[in-house]
This record gives sequence, C-alpha cells and structure tokens, in this order.
Amino acid sequence: MRVAYILTSLGVGGAERQVLWLASRMARAGHAVRLVILLPRGAEDLLSESASETDSPSLDVVYLGIQKNPWSALRGLARGASVIRQFGPNLIHAHNFHGNLVGRLLGRLCGGVPVISTIHNVYEGGRLRMLAYRISDPLSRQTIAVSEAACERYTRLRAIAVNKSGVVANGIETDNFHPSLNQRNAMRATMGVTGKYFVWIAVGRLAPAKDYPNLLRAFAALQLGQPAARLWIVGAGEHSCTNELQSLARNLGIEDKIRWLGSRHDVATLLDAADAFVLASAWEGMPLALGEAMAMGKPVVATDVGGVREMTAESNWLVRAGNSNALAEAMARIMALSDTERLRIGEAARARILQRFSMEAKTREWEEIYRSVLR
Repeated sequence: MRVAYILTSLGVGGAERQVLWLASRMARAGHAVRLVILLPRGAEDLLSESASETDSPSLDVVYLGIQKNPWSALRGLARGASVIRQFGPNLIHAHNFHGNLVGRLLGRLCGGVPVISTIHNVYEGGRLRMLAYRISDPLSRQTIAVSEAACERYTRLRAIAVNKSGVVANGIETDNFHPSLNQRNAMRATMGVTGKYFVWIAVGRLAPAKDYPNLLRAFAALQLGQPAARLWIVGAGEHSCTNELQSLARNLGIEDKIRWLGSRHDVATLLDAADAFVLASAWEGMPLALGEAMAMGKPVVATDVGGVREMTAESNWLVRAGNSNALAEAMARIMALSDTERLRIGEAARARILQRFSMEAKTREWEEIYRSVLR
C-alpha cells in the first residue's frame, strides 16, 4: 500500500506526533509512506525526535514551504500535486483543517486519488471553516474524528456527512511511555525536587485551547491549602502569550512555585518524575498528553472536554471547563490520597491505555479503514 500523509506542519503537537507514529508503523509494516508538509520546516520540528523514538526506516518527508500569501499557496499547491503524482499513492490521508482542504484538492488534481480526512479537535474554527468543510466534503471518501464528541459536533454542524463519518481515537506509543523508578529519581534530582513537594505537570502548547489561565488560578487556589505543591508546565507558545501567563502567575503570587519548561523532547521522563498530571483545557479532540500521562501511570485531573471522558472512562477527577475552583478541589483530593491509592489509580490508568489505546491497535484500525476505502 502507498499512503501520502498531509498535514500543516511537524511542530510540537498531538496531531503531529500521532501522524509520525502512524507513518512510522506503516513504514515498518512494509508500506510505502510519504509525508507532505504544507509549511516550511520549523525550529521545533518533531522529525528528529521521532527518529530517536521509533525504530523505523527514515521517513520520506517533503516540505512544500507555503507562506501566508495567495501566490505562495498556489505555488505550494502546484508543487504538492507534482509530489503526489511522482509518489503515486493508493490514497491520501490528510489531517487538521488546512491539511484536510489541501489533501482533498490534491486528490482531485491528481486523478481522483481517494482521500481520508482526519479531524483532531472539537473546535477547528468558526462558520467559514465549517462551510469550507461542507463544500469540500464530496472530495473526501471518509472523514474520521479522534473522539465521539468531535464526530458528533461536526456532523451536527453538517461540516461532514454522517454516512462518511467515523471515529478512531488517538493511540499512544506505549513502548516510549513506561514508568521507571530509576528514571524518575534521576529526573527529580536533575529538576532539584527536594523534601515533600508534590509535583503537578501540565503538557501542551501555550495556546487558548489549553486555557492555562484556568490552570494558574486553580493552582493559586490550591496553594491556600497545599503550599507544598509545585507545577511544571511543558510547552511553548507565542512570546506574547508566554509573557501574559507569566505575568498572571506573578499577580497570583505563585511565580516561585512554577517551572516553565518550554518545548521538551524528554516529556516521558518529566511525566515519570511528576506525581500527577493536570489538564485545564477549554476544548480538546482526544488529548495525546493525557494518554501519555496515563501510560506513565499518573493520576490525572482534567476538564471534561472533547474526548477526555472517552479516554479516561473516569468521572471522579473530571471537572467543568473554566471552573478553577472545581479544578483546584479535584487536585487537592488527589494530593490527599495515600501513595498506595495514587499508585492504584495510576496502574489502572496505564492498564486502560495498554488495552484500548495502544498505537499498535490504532494502526490496525487505520489499515482496515484504508483497505475498506480501496475496496
């Protein structure tokens, strides 16, 4: 099978990691794979990280180098058509809004190559984007969402047709995410964790969807009863966004309790070193960082958005989005548990990921969808 994967960039993000893992597994299974990336290669490109994380052949990657102007977009589309024709795929698997639209156009321009579209978030834009999805829907054989919540929303908005919709949840490369006491102790020493500090970790881009102001307010409220808590934030964002968040932390009086770690390639080790994971998002598709934390055996507290409940199958530690006090209360309840109770919760979380969300199982699901489309 020859599969062309199309996505906007290979910057740090859950969708990008998911595509790299899937493409790597497809290549290892003997399929011909090409990644077509719309934007130029960036400083935080995940490709080098993927090469170290997966024992896979080198991936065939083409960057179209599209800039934010119409002429560049047209040139990029023309180059993309040339790249697709030269590769000769059996099908195109596109991801996220811009990747999905370009993938659909390239499928038509290249002689009707079947296109599968994937939606990775409950919210991918407003009315104009939903209209673009609706108009271009005939160019896609199937549109797959990463959660039931996302699929329901897009079909309700008529952005995708019900009879062509489906759900394949994100998978986790569990070989890369497994707890180790030696690894944990080494990273805690590196991070200077001393005494009885309880370390919370949040992983994700510094972007509106992740609602870090909600998390900072919750952590400030937590400090009133749990002054021994610390918070690590792993993720990068626009300079202005980072400054605003750090300013809010100062105003809340918690700046000395937070470590801003930026973009990191050792997320698994940092998760292992932390005591629990927190997600404060305003909206999500199927958050990969949440699944990675569960695979590392971490108790998790999260807002009940997108596919979070589908992944956790747990409501005791889920709270309404935007409710900082409820988030703080759930975090306090986790901290009040004994080490044994938290260990039990973490083991159950890891078992769920291994049983239902392994990347191996998800790759088999995608292969079956590919074969179904080709049939």
